[in-house]
Amino acid sequence: MHYAAYISREGDNVLAEFPDCPGCQTFAESGDALADAAREALEGWLEAHLVDGQVPPRPVSRTGAPRNTKVAQISVRARLAAALQVRWARHERGLSQRELGDLASVRQQQINKLEDPDQNPTLETLEKVARALGVELDVGFEPVQRISLPAPAPSRMKRKR
Repeated sequence: MHYAAYISREGDNVLAEFPDCPGCQTFAESGDALADAAREALEGWLEAHLVDGQVPPRPVSRTGAPRNTKVAQISVRARLAAALQVRWARHERGLSQRELGDLASVRQQQINKLEDPDQNPTLETLEKVARALGVELDVGFEPVQRISLPAPAPSRMKRKR
């Protein structure tokens, strides 16, 4: 699972802003450092919303970006992605954790753990919940993506002749 980040330069730093996650942004000194900082900021923002009982927004596919920015896709770790998917699916169907547990033949506490990004759910439990929701569980590997930085702003200093 990936969220789009708008990448821009701010002086000597590089900024990542997440348009789907209002207020979620971070700075770093380089593109390599930004990748880690962006993932940490995004995951922290999403986890805080999950822990608070909220339904974080789904990522929106974005190809274009505002002027002087680039779009980067920032991934979230699998456990957090699983917790988000369960929360979204349960919410869209108007189910409580207990109701989903009953449908999946698991206890409400297991559903609660599935929605906790710090827990490590088993694939078996995720498959039970997926079947109960009428969806399939899909697991895969993806290559790591590198962040492409916008070109530095042109220097405004005039050359002496």
